[in-house]
Amino acid sequence: MFTGLIEAVGEVAEVKPTASGFRLRVATALAPDLSPGDSLAMNGVCLTVVANDGDGVHADVSPETVRVSALGALKRGSLLNLERPLRADARVGGHFVQGHVDATGTVDEIRKDGDSWWVTIRFPSALAPYIVRKGSIAVDGISLTVAGVDDRRFDVQIIPYTWEHTNLRTVKVNDLVNLECDILGKYVVRAIEAAGQGRIGKIS
Repeated sequence: MFTGLIEAVGEVAEVKPTASGFRLRVATALAPDLSPGDSLAMNGVCLTVVANDGDGVHADVSPETVRVSALGALKRGSLLNLERPLRADARVGGHFVQGHVDATGTVDEIRKDGDSWWVTIRFPSALAPYIVRKGSIAVDGISLTVAGVDDRRFDVQIIPYTWEHTNLRTVKVNDLVNLECDILGKYVVRAIEAAGQGRIGKIS
């Protein structure tokens, strides 16, 4: 479990094809605090650290992860938002993020507003029930508030701190980003669907 508060921005140092996907080497200042077997969210995708070489970590990316996320577009020099899992005694400053990407979105527009930025993202129609104005959404692992939404696009406003301390400053129009909707919203929608089917309280 994560919070969507990015701890560091790492840089892809190597993308090595494997028999079942590819292996990333990510250079990061977090490396000394990570061990093989640890979870690490990379652009909002929960991956497992498989090796540590002192100033970087290695993680395997499976074909399924490539299919459902934007990690397949990574190349050497790409920047990654990194977050270690939430500690049980820590404050939750963002929202609960699982690191399980629901879909990819496409950056439609980026515009400056004073010292902040507006980013408009187009999303698959299947996510529409889970994205609400003033609700939370994780974009490349960053916990953000939905400022506006219609049936296919939503807006988020990025404050200067977030712009400077995440990879958002490098995104361009038409780039793919990983989207994870708020888990609480998913449970509410599922409960309503089940109630409509008369399945609440029944286990089959």
